[in-house]
Amino acid sequence: MRSFKSALMVVAAVFSTSALAEDSLMKQAQGLFKPIPSIVPSLKDNAVTREKVELGKLLFFDPRISSSEIISCNTCHNLGTGGVDAGPTSVGHGWQKGPRRAPTVYNAVFNIAQFWDGRAADLKAQAKGPVQAAVEMNATPAHVVNTLSSMPEYVALFKKAFANEPSPVTFDNFAKAVEAFEATLITPSAPFDQFLEGDENALSAQQKAGLKLFIDKGCAGCHDGINIGGGAYYPFGVVEKPGADVLPPDDKGRYNISKTASDQYVFRAAPLRNVALRAPYFHSGQVWSLKTAVGVMGESQLGAKLTDSEENDIVAFLQSLTGQMPKIEYPILPTRTSTTPLPSLAK
Repeated sequence: MRSFKSALMVVAAVFSTSALAEDSLMKQAQGLFKPIPSIVPSLKDNAVTREKVELGKLLFFDPRISSSEIISCNTCHNLGTGGVDAGPTSVGHGWQKGPRRAPTVYNAVFNIAQFWDGRAADLKAQAKGPVQAAVEMNATPAHVVNTLSSMPEYVALFKKAFANEPSPVTFDNFAKAVEAFEATLITPSAPFDQFLEGDENALSAQQKAGLKLFIDKGCAGCHDGINIGGGAYYPFGVVEKPGADVLPPDDKGRYNISKTASDQYVFRAAPLRNVALRAPYFHSGQVWSLKTAVGVMGESQLGAKLTDSEENDIVAFLQSLTGQMPKIEYPILPTRTSTTPLPSLAK
């Protein structure tokens, strides 16, 4: 009888130790990360209204914003494929290739700034960039305003969305409407969110092992907060610079904006929400395997050669970051009129 009781005590102690370890991991994670809220976040100087969101959705999908009338926001930030395109870098006006991988639009509202180098302070500033970039939409603010003003349905929608303005069809309001729509593109209720909210069973044993490695190895030093990244800037290649295919020598990141020597090869930490959905990886878009990307980051950022098992565990954890995608119905766009600018393929 005594030996049986002793065995029960050992089993109870094992379960107790395991429970304490899981509770400790959860508390540690809760201190580093935050779940995605289920409500749309507020925006600076741009109230998110239903009218503005509905207008922004149309604009996000309308290719006539571009000079060729072929490229829309959704072309490079495809909402059906994780908020990105096929990669490795986007193809824009006249089949020109962009210099970097398209960042995901999902949960972008939680980033400290937009683009890999953070050159746009917010989503409305970001919305203006690709429109005017020769390698992307190759358009102008005047083209956007003339196009939208030529369609009575758009004019009416702008009047509803910006009711207090006498002439609401402006390039600034175009950007504000797109920003309002993009703010709704959040993906809550990932298994990891449920874990952060107290559900110990939301993650598998392997995902918990991966989470522990993610924290203990130092990954969470850059990839933390709501978006598991996207909140600060770091050099790519802290310990060892990856090869030129992964880190192109001509793209010096924030240095191109700041001209500060210490900003060479510094980029905004990639947000890892839904990362399993959007290969290829890194700003160069040259790594097609998430497991390979984990290995590259271990060596280049942490100086750690991860084992095959460790890479698999971290990948399993990263797969728990896939949230619930908003259901987006492709819109029927306003009809062009005789005054709508004609498409142009000229560079």
